Amino acid sequence: MKRFARMFAPFLAALVALGVFGGSAMAATPAPGYEQFAGCPSPAEDPAVTACLRSTISGGHFQMGSKDVPITNPITLSGGLDPNTEIVSANAKGGLTPVKQPVPGGIIGLTGLDWLVNFLNIEQLKLYAVTELAGAPKSSIQSFTLPIKVHLINPVLGNNCYVGSTANPIALDLTTGTTDPPAPNEPITGVAPEFNFDEATEILTFKDGTFVDNSFSAPGASGCTLTLLGIIPFSLNSLVNSQSGLPSAAGKNETTQDFDLELAPSELAYP
Repeated sequence: MKRFARMFAPFLAALVALGVFGGSAMAATPAPGYEQFAGCPSPAEDPAVTACLRSTISGGHFQMGSKDVPITNPITLSGGLDPNTEIVSANAKGGLTPVKQPVPGGIIGLTGLDWLVNFLNIEQLKLYAVTELAGAPKSSIQSFTLPIKVHLINPVLGNNCYVGSTANPIALDLTTGTTDPPAPNEPITGVAPEFNFDEATEILTFKDGTFVDNSFSAPGASGCTLTLLGIIPFSLNSLVNSQSGLPSAAGKNETTQDFDLELAPSELAYP
């Protein structure tokens, strides 16, 4: 248990960070009993990593402006922690799984273009959101900031429809404590996970935690383009923004993320 003394405090921040880093071309194989940490860099890949992490975001929601997207499909995060810098890196097997979350209302709800129902089938009318990295996260024991962008996926929108970008990201400050948002939002409180320690494997398991943040702002959509007749591009950014209440100032947005986490010494995962 002493192995975790220096890393226990920042583990919550690291959990959120680990899914957003790029990986190396090669990835080692963890020892038997630690296969779930395959996304953690081995000592050869990153000697600064001392702990391996794997987590599942199993529920919650992400609300920006007037659009609220439930997290219905679990997202897996995996990587390794450098406790000195509080940075989490991932190899080729790790990172954040690019999971599609169905957006209520579909493409018609996003654009307000009712006539699309006459041209698209049921599957084509569906809209999905995928969270992607928009910059390097910064973390400390007290706080964690994660810059992200949300990819909106539907054939009508083209391939580059995003809310947020590298130049103008959505900056999440996630906590299991209590938020201090600007009005009109009121403080909300996350849930610290319960933990268990397996003496045989030295794996710490954290269950039933919840991250929260309702202090972030969200920019307007960009890159949303309908190509008429297959040749004429028509921007849908203004329609997406007006239908979604974007851009949305801080104090009008919210996310909650239910999570479980496993944490193990990298020297045992890669003996």
